[in-house]
Formats: sequence, C-alpha cells, structure tokens
Amino acid sequence: MKIREELLEVTKRSYHEALFAGTSGNLSYFDHATGDMYITPGSIPYDTMTEEDLVRMTLDGEILEGLKRPSSEWRMHAEVYRCKPEVSAVIHTHSPYATSFAVNHWKIPVILIEMVPFLGGDIEVADFAVPGTVKVGVEAVKKLKERNACLMANHGVLAVGENLEQAYTRAVYVEDSAKIYSLALSNGDVRLIDDKYVKYMKER
Repeated sequence: MKIREELLEVTKRSYHEALFAGTSGNLSYFDHATGDMYITPGSIPYDTMTEEDLVRMTLDGEILEGLKRPSSEWRMHAEVYRCKPEVSAVIHTHSPYATSFAVNHWKIPVILIEMVPFLGGDIEVADFAVPGTVKVGVEAVKKLKERNACLMANHGVLAVGENLEQAYTRAVYVEDSAKIYSLALSNGDVRLIDDKYVKYMKER
C-alpha cells in the first residue's frame, strides 16, 4: 500500500474509532529513505479528506507537495522523528478518556498486563507546552524513553510506532487503558499489577 493511501486509511479509521473529534488530532509518517514527512492537513474534516489533501514536507517545515496547510502540530511530529530514529509514524489523538487524565495531570499506571508489551508500561504525562510549538514535541520525547505513548498535559495523547498500523494500535491501547482505569476508579480501590510481573513481561 502506498504511503498516502495507508496514511489516509489509518486517519479515517482513527476518526471513526473516536480517537479524533471534529478536525482535532493528526497523524504522520516519516520516510527515512528520503527524509520526507507525510502529515494530515489542518482544519480539514476527516470524512471529506482525500489523499491530495495530505502534505509532504521536510522536518524543517518546507512544503514539498500539497495545496493544504500541514497540521499545526507538524513541529511536534518533526521533533519526535529527530529524537527517535526508530520511529516512522506518530499519531496525536484527543481520545476522551485518555485526554481526561491529561487534564487531571494523572499518569495511567499499569492496570493491564497488555500495557507492558504494547505501551512499554505506565503512561506518563508530559509537561504542558503551547500547542503548535516545538516544545510540545520536546516535552513528549522526555516521556517516550522506554515508552511508546504518553499523555500531554491539557492536550491529548501521543503514540509512536515503526509503522502507521503500530502507532494506531498503541493509541487504541492508550484509550482502552484510560477507559478501564476511569471505570475502575469509579468502582473503588484500584489494584495495580505487581512490579515483578511488569519486569517479567519486559524481560520476555
């Protein structure tokens, strides 16, 4: 599947799975061979978005192809690619349960064993930075050490992957973990998975 085709397909799937709302959220792919970043445009409804709306650009902001403006968060995506060479896809969501914890500034502890192989463990909260600035990426990268996703204070979720499908799956697991944690908190005491099991899963 071509890059544009796959990027659009995963973007629309993310929207229909309620990881995005309205025109919020953004998704990108970085081609390490060419140094080009493909990213969703800003303020375009997802249901009407086409492959031609996607923007191809450099990490420094030069538009190489596309008539639309890139997402206002392109600097955040570029910073992640600069700092994490193993990453080829970045998804930023406003999924409601996870974003609610980002507003609380509460990390999501390891409540499900699946969080270890898919996310790398607990989901920490990156310090607040003004949306659209490179500082958003700088703060997020600090929380992505040995992790595949993080919350961004008063902002949303950032998940990364070696490909678009992996980044998408990790974003889904963040929202699933947040939803279950929220429901568990409303039920009463939350019992976390013992650290020895987390260590075991990481060493497998």
